[in-house]
Amino acid sequence: MSEIAATTVHEAYAFACMRCGYGWEQAYEIEHHVDHAGHAFVVYKADGRRVPSPLSTPTCAKCGSHVVRIMRAGRVSMVQQLLRAQQTVRPKKAGEQTAAEEMAVAAVRAPGPEGHHWHLSDLLRPFHRR
Repeated sequence: MSEIAATTVHEAYAFACMRCGYGWEQAYEIEHHVDHAGHAFVVYKADGRRVPSPLSTPTCAKCGSHVVRIMRAGRVSMVQQLLRAQQTVRPKKAGEQTAAEEMAVAAVRAPGPEGHHWHLSDLLRPFHRR
């Protein structure tokens, strides 16, 4: 008898590498266990495989850096959707801002429930050295 209690929750996180700018999202099954001695422990699983906690030492899949920003799920996928939509629109003239870029800037300035209009560069801007 190694365990006497276990519950599973599902959570997803968005990640952005501060080094290379790569962004991705991952869903996890988080199993909360209590062993026979009453000690609690957590097991993270992604795609059915046991993985280390993404909250303790996230690693960029592209460059291997451990300087990774963790955000709520949906941030990276929204940016990717905006970028795909922007690529299908006409090419912009120099200095012209697209509607998607305007929405992203507005979301950064006034985040709220509708504030999912982020570009990855907007998320990384506070962390760049000047």
